[in-house]
Amino acid sequence: MNILIIGTGYVGLVTGSCFAEMGHHVICLDIDNKKIEDLQNGIIPIFEPGLEEMVKRNVAAGRLSFTTDYKKGIEESLVCFIAVPTPADEDGSCDLTYVISAAKEIGKYMTDYRVIVNKSTVPVGSAAKVKEAIGNAQARPIPFDVVSNPEFLKEGCALADCMKPDRIILGVESKQALIIMKEIYSAFTLNHDRILFMDIPSAEMTKYAANAMLACRISFMNELAGLCEKLGANINDVRIGIGSDHRIGYHFLYAGIGFGGSCFPKDIRALESMGTQSGYSMPILEAIGTVNKRQKKVLGQKITSHFQGSVSGKTIAIWGLSFKPDTDDIREAPALQLIEELLAQGALLRLYDPVSMEKTHAYLKPHPSIHFCENEYDAAQGADAIALVTEWKQFRFVDFEKILKEMQGKAFFDGRNQYKKQEMQAKGFHYYGIGVPSHTPD
Repeated sequence: MNILIIGTGYVGLVTGSCFAEMGHHVICLDIDNKKIEDLQNGIIPIFEPGLEEMVKRNVAAGRLSFTTDYKKGIEESLVCFIAVPTPADEDGSCDLTYVISAAKEIGKYMTDYRVIVNKSTVPVGSAAKVKEAIGNAQARPIPFDVVSNPEFLKEGCALADCMKPDRIILGVESKQALIIMKEIYSAFTLNHDRILFMDIPSAEMTKYAANAMLACRISFMNELAGLCEKLGANINDVRIGIGSDHRIGYHFLYAGIGFGGSCFPKDIRALESMGTQSGYSMPILEAIGTVNKRQKKVLGQKITSHFQGSVSGKTIAIWGLSFKPDTDDIREAPALQLIEELLAQGALLRLYDPVSMEKTHAYLKPHPSIHFCENEYDAAQGADAIALVTEWKQFRFVDFEKILKEMQGKAFFDGRNQYKKQEMQAKGFHYYGIGVPSHTPD
């Protein structure tokens, strides 16, 4: 099938590449000339394991191409996916400017029936606004259908999520659109049917509900972790204890220093905004955000406490800068807040991340107290303390004997509970985790 993907950001590029991988002919469109030029030259704008290889493979096979030409893309495609950014407004509501702009272009250039698919994360009621925008932009009435098809991609394993989805949510109103969408996704559901059809408002709500539920589990565990530290319990044992209940399960029960990224924080605020606009209070959502803001400060507080209230002149190594492993995305990353807090207190910082160094360097203002390092060992040189912020795989098995020799202190702050307290203490570290009994300095 001929498919147009409007937007070559994270969702658009991954989705378009996976459709092409399954044999569809895909045009990816973006109004950013530089981005399209880079993609045509094999330069991928985002880091996602396996994506570069998939893009190049399908471009070579003639199934994937890139353009800035709306007229060409719409004329050559039966199905048009809208996968553009939906940033948050100041009040937390979802800004549909890019979505509506894309819808107007579709209406302007379509010459016969098209299926328009909202792939962007949009609030309930957005499909009606897209319909209106397309209809108003048409020179003459041309039939079309609007479908809601929310994405559930996790950065770091997005290709697997797209190629082998847990579920495919489709909000449809017509049989014709249903048949077309089922044909597009049939290759993704050969083992068993994972396509769930529902009304459009329910499909639009499902994405927000899923992210809010996951964020709720994270914040709940982080809140419990704080109480565990007060009472002498260990959140790691508690996690295993409650996760073994099949009604709860083990997913998203890991305590840490809060969540970041482009989805959870934005989607929670958008869902809250929907509640406010509907005159319906949502105190659980408010609590999720409150706990997460507090949790992002926990590691900085532990570091300051270890140094008797002052980190001025202390050298702190920070391992991991992206908001999660296997991505270069630093949006709302806990590391950024920690960096800001420590700099304000006069600390010297040695930063390292396997992938997001360039983006972090571009984000942070030049500062004489920041030094970007070549690897985790380089970062440890002369450090009074190390803070693990992002649990990259390469940090799992490091030569801690060598690390200690590089350091001038012994403090280790594990923001993701990647290591075991007893083992780290046996190696000679003053170890601090999240939700585990604190180390008592010698």
